[in-house]
Amino acid sequence: MVERTKKPSAIPVSPLAPAPQVSISDDNSRVIATLPTGDRVEVLLYGATVISWKSANGKENLFLSDKAHLDGSKPVRGGIPVVFPLFGAPTASHETGKLPQHGFARSSRWEYLGKSSSESSSLPGNGGDASVKLDFGLSEGIIDSKARSAWNHQFGLTYSITLSTGELYTSLAVSNTESSAWDFQVLFHTYLKIIDISKVSVTGLEETAFLDKVVAGGPKQSSATQKAITFEQETDRVYTKSDKTITVLESDKPRFEVKRDALGDVVVWNPWAEKAKGMADFGPADGWKSMVCVEAGSVGQWMTLEGGDTWEGGQRIKAL
Repeated sequence: MVERTKKPSAIPVSPLAPAPQVSISDDNSRVIATLPTGDRVEVLLYGATVISWKSANGKENLFLSDKAHLDGSKPVRGGIPVVFPLFGAPTASHETGKLPQHGFARSSRWEYLGKSSSESSSLPGNGGDASVKLDFGLSEGIIDSKARSAWNHQFGLTYSITLSTGELYTSLAVSNTESSAWDFQVLFHTYLKIIDISKVSVTGLEETAFLDKVVAGGPKQSSATQKAITFEQETDRVYTKSDKTITVLESDKPRFEVKRDALGDVVVWNPWAEKAKGMADFGPADGWKSMVCVEAGSVGQWMTLEGGDTWEGGQRIKAL
């Protein structure tokens, strides 16, 4: 047998890029996704509510009341509840008039439709720009009979939550699956976790008019302030017709950046001490100091969706 003096070298095998991991809790109540970087999101199937979003360093980005009901008995206080098909208290004269405040999406159990993921880097030890998308669905066939009788329409909602390094993107596709048109509103009721509300400011809405819901004498339309939003008392404002990027700063340092797709309105809310005290599911007692709601939505007026049509909007939150 002839021996070769030069043997072919072994073909190197590229290491597999670490992949995002998705799991379902033992009680089938929530879905958890984790990136190779350590970024993590947890979604309760009740309301399809994001109840936790952590950055790679383990820092929590969302406020969740320590008295929040996570057993499906009532909407979750904190995280990112989904508001549909109306925002706020119902108006008796409107077709949503028999629904509870903020509609039924946040108080219905959604279906988990599955996941998709991507890994853009195969370098060893580098998670790259890996991301994972979780999809959830809701339709008239799976909401409870009380909600169905209060709002008797055919619809389909697909809610997508995409976790990437340092970012969370939430988008909602609303489909009218009947022949007649109907009206709706939508909002992501995002509770951002901060350290000290007295040191927080919100920029990007300086040139936007708003409805002030806590001013003396009742809700009042106010002109743009030309100033960043700061907090010294209860704040509940609905800013309309704005497309600028919103930045939440703490001690003058950017903490969050919020960009929106097809969501022209923004609600900025903090209950302050007295109102927080009156909420049975709000805690700890001084929890209002460590949260601010910056809620992207379309709530300034009703949107009309024709039969067979689909509308889609979303928000991208970056933790800084």
